[in-house]
Amino acid sequence: MRFDRSNLPDEVLAFMTERHLATLTLVRSDGTPHVTPVGFSWDDETGTARVITWAGSMKTRLLEPGGGRAALCQVDGGRWLTLEGSAVVTGDPGRCADAVARYAERYRPPRQDRGADRRAIEVTVDRIMGLA
Repeated sequence: MRFDRSNLPDEVLAFMTERHLATLTLVRSDGTPHVTPVGFSWDDETGTARVITWAGSMKTRLLEPGGGRAALCQVDGGRWLTLEGSAVVTGDPGRCADAVARYAERYRPPRQDRGADRRAIEVTVDRIMGLA
């Protein structure tokens, strides 16, 4: 089922606040998928999903040249959501701090402070599909 991003049902919003890991899929330059487990936060007001990472990660390296498309997929039994959209990576301290705070709220504080090495992936979601 496809959901209207601007009017998500309560059960979808609740599913995106429960503590579940997801996968992030990006596409390498040779067209093959890079899939990695991540935690993400959802900002319903802006329609943005955020993933915290660091400067040297493959996720960062794939997005640094100018961004790209991304898919986040969260599964729990028969419930699932896939969020798709355009993704960028940022090292802006304010945006990274916001992403870390949102991550800590959903999961727990990150294990280490990455300082200037911290990066945030911001996915502007334009499609949400699933069964929640």
